[in-house]
Amino acid sequence: MKLTVDYPSVAFREGPAKVLELGKALEDIGYDEIAVFDHVVMGFPTDTRPPPMYPPKMPVLEALILLAQLAAVTDRIGLSTEVLVLPQRQPVLVAKQISTIDLMSEGRVRLGVGVGWQESEYDALEEDFTNRGRRIDEAIALLRSYWSDEQIDFDGEYYSSTAMAMEPKPAQDGGPEIWIGGGSKAALRRTGQLGDGWMGSALAKEETIVASVTAIRAAAEAAGRDPASIGLQMMLQPPPSKEEDKAYYADHDQVVQRVVRLKELGFEWVSLNATAVFQAGARSVDAMIEQLGLLHAAITAETA
Repeated sequence: MKLTVDYPSVAFREGPAKVLELGKALEDIGYDEIAVFDHVVMGFPTDTRPPPMYPPKMPVLEALILLAQLAAVTDRIGLSTEVLVLPQRQPVLVAKQISTIDLMSEGRVRLGVGVGWQESEYDALEEDFTNRGRRIDEAIALLRSYWSDEQIDFDGEYYSSTAMAMEPKPAQDGGPEIWIGGGSKAALRRTGQLGDGWMGSALAKEETIVASVTAIRAAAEAAGRDPASIGLQMMLQPPPSKEEDKAYYADHDQVVQRVVRLKELGFEWVSLNATAVFQAGARSVDAMIEQLGLLHAAITAETA
C-alpha cells in the first residue's frame, strides 16, 4: 500500500519555513508522496452565489509553485496534485509547468486532475464553467501530445496547436501519469476512458466504492482498455464540516482498519488529509508531523 499526504493549507500559518519543513519530514517518515490541492481564489457568498465549501479567506498556496518548492527540498518522495482543476488553466502552460517539475525532480510527478466545483473561481479566471467536462477530456489529450510528440499538431474543439514543439520533455517517458479525481458518473467514465488511475475522496459506504470501481472498469472495457491497468486511490477523510467527524484521525485503529479494507478492495494508494489531522487535534506543524509519523507506522505495520 502506498501512502500520500494531502498537504495542509494551515501549515502556512507558521510561515514558509514550516511549510517546507513539513515536506521534508514526510519524506523522512517514509511517505510515498506529497499531494497538493488547487484553488487560485475563493468566492465570498453574494445574493446569487451560495457560501463556498471552504472559508473564502482560507490561505491556499498556488499548487504548482508549491510543488516545485517541495521538489527542491526533497530527494525521493513523490509529488502530486490532488487535484489540479485543469479546465480553469491554460493546458499548454500546464504541460510546460508539469514537464519542468517532473524533469527537475527526476521523474517524481503524478498529475491528478478534476473539473472543480466553484463557478466563481472559473469566473475570476475568465474560463467557462459550463463546458469544463468536455474541455478536460480534450486537455488531457493535449498534455500527452506535448509530452510525447516531437511536433505537436492538435486540432480540437476547444484547443489547437499547429506545428509546435515543447522541449525539454518530462523525465518520465511520455510524461507523468494522469489520474482523475471525482465521483460523478462523468468522472468515473473519464477515468475508465482516459485516466491512468482514479483519485476517490472519502466515499464512506463500501457499496458506493465498489459501484464506482465497477463503473470505471466497465468504461475501460468499452474503450478497449485493460481495466486492471487503472490505478485506484482513496482519500480516507477530507476536512470534515461536522464537529462529530473531526476526531477521525485521532483514532488510529479506525484509520488502519479503513486502509486494510481498501487494500482488500484493490486500492493501491490511500491519501491522508493533513488538514483533517490538524482538525483532529494536531494544531501545529510539529504536532502534525508527530501524528503523521504515528499513523504511518501503524498503517505500514498492518499493510506492508
